[in-house]
Amino acid sequence: MSSSAYSLTAIMPAPAFKVTEGTPVKGGLQGPEADHYFCPDCKTWMFTRIPGYDEIINVRSVLLDDLHWTEPFMETMTASKLPWAETPARHRYEGFPPPEDFMKLMGEFAAHQLATR
Repeated sequence: MSSSAYSLTAIMPAPAFKVTEGTPVKGGLQGPEADHYFCPDCKTWMFTRIPGYDEIINVRSVLLDDLHWTEPFMETMTASKLPWAETPARHRYEGFPPPEDFMKLMGEFAAHQLATR
């Protein structure tokens, strides 16, 4: 959806995310795997809600003000990645990780961020 080999996003707790201006519209591929939301004016992909993962939201991290913590930590959807596309991610999943892994992954990410500050 980003016209490149990568689509950098940040998973965050859904209650911590809020659109502060405008009303995003659904676009791109729609459920059952994911619902993508776009800016209604410029059509930029902003965030994704994944059915069954209601406690999290996947936000395009390039839209955030603070990018110091955006080094890839986890890769998803690697089953369809280009063979030459590599990242320094610590975890890789062919699809999405199982919901029960998210708390462990978020804890590890937080510990890594605290250790590297």
